[in-house]
Amino acid sequence: MERGTFMSAGIGKRRHLTEAGFVVMWSSGFIGASLGTPEAGTPTLMVWRFLLAAGLLLVGILLLRRRWPGLREIAVQGVVGLLAQGVYLTGVVGAVEFGVTAGTTALIAALQPLLAAALAGPVLGERVDRRQWAGLAVGLVGVALVVGGDVRVAEAPLWAYAMPFAGMAGLVAATLVERREYLRGSGLETPMDVVLGIQCTASALLFAALAPFWGGLQPAGGLLFWGAVAWFVVFSTFGGYGFYWLNLKLSSVARVSSLIYLTPPTTMVWAYLMFGERVGLLAVVGLVICFGGVLLARD
Repeated sequence: MERGTFMSAGIGKRRHLTEAGFVVMWSSGFIGASLGTPEAGTPTLMVWRFLLAAGLLLVGILLLRRRWPGLREIAVQGVVGLLAQGVYLTGVVGAVEFGVTAGTTALIAALQPLLAAALAGPVLGERVDRRQWAGLAVGLVGVALVVGGDVRVAEAPLWAYAMPFAGMAGLVAATLVERREYLRGSGLETPMDVVLGIQCTASALLFAALAPFWGGLQPAGGLLFWGAVAWFVVFSTFGGYGFYWLNLKLSSVARVSSLIYLTPPTTMVWAYLMFGERVGLLAVVGLVICFGGVLLARD
């Protein structure tokens, strides 16, 4: 009994660490967007991000002599990468580039936990109880308070407001596909660096196809551009997406998705530390409510 309790405590500690790592690293993506989008268009920034990330990962895979998965697993991870990275980032970062405020984009993206939880039952058979639904609703209210000061109708084309919805839907689809593969036992032995290598290669190809029609392939070349690319690679790609997929192996879709509610408040802290942006009282209240919502949504 004592041995079982000890092992359970170890698993719980690991899960808490991966959840904290995800929140901190995923939040860094919004800072990278603030650094990079003034320098280059979204596809230009993203193609160099994923080319560099894929290159580093593939070199590491060769040096470590990792085994490649079968063609089916490669195809699945390619699709997951296109949805979670290609579609999601095009929608969220692209919307900001075309004039949608960051607050409005963040609020739309925060609908992801509710949509993911609603689909987790029929698609995966994962039950979401009333307490978890309450937590997801509370978390959304908290996000609305955190980003409320920046939620407004901006001078952006109407179609641009559809972009964050499409991006959010892409992340939901990728989450469900990845979780279903895990529950089926597919790709369990595939190392995370191989998973990310496949996903980043697929995303690099997508953005390379988009860039000639939207911003061009030529890098801006300045320190801010390459600094933003490096930031994205280390914190957002290796950290954010790596922790996201690890969490999906350890927890239900509802629990993992609820963590997204903590990313706007954490981004607020990032922005304060890096840019000196003021943190209002309403945002602090929203942060507390977000944390409460996540606690309720835990399974």
